[in-house]
Amino acid sequence: MSTIVIIVAVVVILAVAALVLRTTIRRRQLRERFGPEYERAVEAKHSRGAADRDLRAREERHETLEIRPLPSTVRDRYARDWTSVQEHFVDRPDQAVGEADRLVTTLMSERGYPTEDYEQQKRDLSVEHAQTLQHYRIAHEINARAGGRDTSTEELRSAMVHYRALFEELLHDGGTASSDKER
Repeated sequence: MSTIVIIVAVVVILAVAALVLRTTIRRRQLRERFGPEYERAVEAKHSRGAADRDLRAREERHETLEIRPLPSTVRDRYARDWTSVQEHFVDRPDQAVGEADRLVTTLMSERGYPTEDYEQQKRDLSVEHAQTLQHYRIAHEINARAGGRDTSTEELRSAMVHYRALFEELLHDGGTASSDKER
């Protein structure tokens, strides 16, 4: 009887150790993938376990999205559009920031990201673009205030820089489309 108790105790200890190891490995993977977004999720969810579940749910949702690279001709068009937005900044900085926001949103949509809800956009982008997501947050916040007296030209310039960081990543992420590779 005591041998059975010892064997059961060893099996339970091994199972718990395996579970702890698996959780530790998965948590490390999530931290590496989500970068600063991991700690933001922990803070928002008030626990690492809840944050881990939330980030895994984001990954699962992201798997269902049809994110696609852009053909080189489309990338070139977006690059020209961005140049045009930047040129508008000189004469109309607040409007140019709004244009930048719309261009980033359009690019996201063309890549396959849903764009109806800003909060969901951030969640979807966090899976593959966690390192530049903070840029999007800052730019979006400044854009929300643009046109009012509480935004300086320097803040608007900063928003453009932040939008450009995400824009560039979205524009070039995924390399080239398969039709470009065949040429």
